[in-house]
Amino acid sequence: MSTLNNIFLIGPMGVGKSTIGRLIAEAREMIFIDSDDEIEKQSGVTIPLIFEYEGEIGFRKREREIVLELTQFHNIILSTGGGVILDANNRHLLKNNGYMVYLHAPINDLVKRTAHSHNRPLLETENRFNKLALLHEERHPLYESVADLIIDTGQRSIHQVVKIVLKHLSQIEQT
Repeated sequence: MSTLNNIFLIGPMGVGKSTIGRLIAEAREMIFIDSDDEIEKQSGVTIPLIFEYEGEIGFRKREREIVLELTQFHNIILSTGGGVILDANNRHLLKNNGYMVYLHAPINDLVKRTAHSHNRPLLETENRFNKLALLHEERHPLYESVADLIIDTGQRSIHQVVKIVLKHLSQIEQT
């Protein structure tokens, strides 16, 4: 099985994984799945409610279960939650079952993109910039360690990023 049968999008909150993933899936005639949406569907509650009652530990447990399930699928574009790479087993499953695309952007851009979002429990803080900077410091090396492709989405439109990813995948398939 070619690793291009599954494409997994990783990166921080607000980088555009879900929007970009949907467009890539449409262009490649693949199935789009958002891991956070799947967690909400299977649990019957929102992620903020999971965080409220189970904390981040409870959420990460549910996330591990979803990653285990979804990495067994084929022909999917999977948009993952920003913290999915914190778990070594998740990193292993993702890396070994698909092509990993790390989308990143400058922290100032992420602050702007998440400014009106209230569905991101880790950003319910006085200083989103500081929180995003801390998350970046912790997670960036992990994203890089598993990425097959790294794209800066900062000064690019969604469509430019999609075009870059599609061109890259096409080049890989031709080799």
